[in-house]
Amino acid sequence: MHTDPNTQELTIDGLLRQSAGELKTVSTSARLDVELLLGHVLRKGRVELYSESKNTVAPEQAALFINLVQKRREGRPVAQLIGFREFWSMDFSVTADTLIPRPETELLVECALTHIMPNQPADVLELGTGSGAIALAIAHERPNIHITATDISPAALNIARYNAKVLKHPHVEFLLGDWYAPVRGRKFSTIVSNPPYVTDMEMIVHNFELNHEPELALRGGENGLDGLKSVIQKASYHMFSGGWLVIEHGSRQGPAVQVLLKESGFASIFSYTDLQGHSRVTEGKLRY
Repeated sequence: MHTDPNTQELTIDGLLRQSAGELKTVSTSARLDVELLLGHVLRKGRVELYSESKNTVAPEQAALFINLVQKRREGRPVAQLIGFREFWSMDFSVTADTLIPRPETELLVECALTHIMPNQPADVLELGTGSGAIALAIAHERPNIHITATDISPAALNIARYNAKVLKHPHVEFLLGDWYAPVRGRKFSTIVSNPPYVTDMEMIVHNFELNHEPELALRGGENGLDGLKSVIQKASYHMFSGGWLVIEHGSRQGPAVQVLLKESGFASIFSYTDLQGHSRVTEGKLRY
């Protein structure tokens, strides 16, 4: 943006229109992006931005907004720029150390909740918790259960613990370690996970969108199945008979995940589609 905020007063509408136009070359959600960024700077909701669209923005606030838009043009995710992402109607703090929760992951939470009965005790495990969004969304809906969440990243676990404190879910246990390593010898009635499943080629093709998030939480190897295999093939050692494994995966990986579940002793295998009609979550019940 070439406007000098120190010499010209700008309206909310003017800032939004000009910035959205410039951001269209790199973002498919340019208008939403700039609304969230300006709302963050002005501490206003999107409805307020529209109702006050003719109001002028102070030069120092305009300068801050323009700086954020430039960072967005360079590929920084909006969630990192404003410090949080809404998931399951709750705000989760995120940083460059955590995967940003995606809307499609709410389907994973929905599927997991069907196997966790309300008002009944249960032991649930989440693998690769990141910001803690999945574990804390489940905890919000099932306050009587005990949830254990693991992650290999100390920095990510710090964010997850912070989110748990802010959202007042102290009964979620966060453990540091690779997949099942922190829960050796323990068994659970439900295991849920959103492991890294992006293929090596997809990491290259979508570099602009993914470059600022932790590769460890995204890259799933040549065919995207490395993390999925780690979760599925060892699940039976950490589950009670009849327990459920619910796992998110890429839109083309449903058939492969179903095969992996069957080979690992699971039955009642079923894949669910997201709002775009893509296979996104697959579940299975341990036979023995």
